[in-house]
Amino acid sequence: MEQHVFLVGYRGSGKTSVGRELADRLGLPVIDSDAMVEDAAGKTIREIFSEVGESGFRDLESKAILQIVSSKTPHIISLGGGAILRPENRQTIRQHGVTIWLQASPELLNARINGDSTTADRRPALTSLVGHDEIVKLLVVREPLYRDVATWIVETDGRDIDSIAVEISEKVLEHQRLTQEKKAV
Repeated sequence: MEQHVFLVGYRGSGKTSVGRELADRLGLPVIDSDAMVEDAAGKTIREIFSEVGESGFRDLESKAILQIVSSKTPHIISLGGGAILRPENRQTIRQHGVTIWLQASPELLNARINGDSTTADRRPALTSLVGHDEIVKLLVVREPLYRDVATWIVETDGRDIDSIAVEISEKVLEHQRLTQEKKAV
């Protein structure tokens, strides 16, 4: 692999879980940008939002993305759901790898988020709305941005992590093969 593999999508779309499985399949290290930001700050995303607001968090997130892509070693990179909001992040993502948008219905996202006992402690609400209504509102803004950076869109509704990782690894390996063939010509 010569490029990073970015996983984008809304919170609860499976980026972290699929990223780990994909890393095993492709033999690449995996990194989660949200975890990287939390580790660097020594705080949860909720605490960061409380102290410096969303803009301050997005600054830390952009810095983490630049740090990740500066690595000479390709990674599987699970990006936070809002990482695509900043144009400079979208440009960086496009320049440094292939991107898979893990797409899920608002109903599934809401069920997954509600099923994660750590979400409420670690992640802040992003609007005055809650649950399904917040997801629908934010997807109106985010879906065109996910689509903009996506090399491929992978639907996750009704699928297990393994089948999603198999589909993505096949796409990535085929892309790598075609890229190498072009270079050889």
